Amino acid sequence: MALSTPEFIRALPKAELHVHIEGTLEPELVFALAAKHGIRLAYGSVSELRAAYRFTDLQSFLDIYYSGTSVLLETADFHAMTSAYLRRAHADGIVHTEIFFDPQAHTARGVPLGVVMAGITQALQEAQARTGITHRLILCFLRHLPAEDAMRTLEQALPWRDSLTAVGLDSSEAGHPPSKFAAVFARARSLGLLAVAHAGEEGPPAYIEEALDLLHVQRIDHGVRCAEDPALVARLARERVPLTVCPLSNVRLRVFDELSDHNLKALLEQGLCVTVNSDDPAYFGGYLLDNFLAVAQALSLSHAQLAQLARNSFEASFLEPDAKHHWYARIDQLLARSPC
Repeated sequence: MALSTPEFIRALPKAELHVHIEGTLEPELVFALAAKHGIRLAYGSVSELRAAYRFTDLQSFLDIYYSGTSVLLETADFHAMTSAYLRRAHADGIVHTEIFFDPQAHTARGVPLGVVMAGITQALQEAQARTGITHRLILCFLRHLPAEDAMRTLEQALPWRDSLTAVGLDSSEAGHPPSKFAAVFARARSLGLLAVAHAGEEGPPAYIEEALDLLHVQRIDHGVRCAEDPALVARLARERVPLTVCPLSNVRLRVFDELSDHNLKALLEQGLCVTVNSDDPAYFGGYLLDNFLAVAQALSLSHAQLAQLARNSFEASFLEPDAKHHWYARIDQLLARSPC
């Protein structure tokens, strides 16, 4: 008996490749940590804070996003935040996650990098032991800060090199091209770190090309504005450059007016390695399962297309080949039972 589309999505093994761990900080935990540390928030209640999550663009989101991190002060705080995300991820059918974190958002407040790393890595290891969910950790640089600050952050992270798989580039894209960070990414490559970068969300298609040609990234985070350049779309398809697309985020930040306007299906049909992710789910109204369910309905995706999105998530991941093939087989088995 064929599964319904929601049942099929829930059963699909999925990898999440674009999630900012600070962006999983739910208002309830913000208030709990604020009370713990005696921090007075600008909002009087959980509902008042959640009501403030009405963004007009990326910067309006970032303003409230960075203020939320003020409650993260101790190892236990980072552990609680990461553990909460991992419990939700497991419930959503995520079997592998590659998590972004922003050390500069914490060290600038006087929180030692070791505190950040200890809380996040302990939670990741515990979740893997408890549920089997595997992980990779990606250190992101804040692009609105000077490249010299990013370089210092990279050097400060060297004691935890073995816990890191890649570096990334996030925060406000406009006016901060990837080329600004070419030297930092070259240094990261010399350390054996892989690379990803946000590009082509609010920035132009040229930023995607810079990320590929100057930063030598393995995948592009967002990348939806590639559609404005047909030659770039052809290149991304030809080279199987993954795009970690975040549909609900794109609507909340006005990249697309409606989810039905999103180009995810069109890019998939053009042969691009597009994936579905949640970005900052506490702020954008949906975790990974919510994003899958929403695009399946809004874009009328078939089970075969949903399975391809799940396959793409493992293809684009930094998992070893044997692990990727294991999940490909699981996806193919599920699709064979429910091919509609």
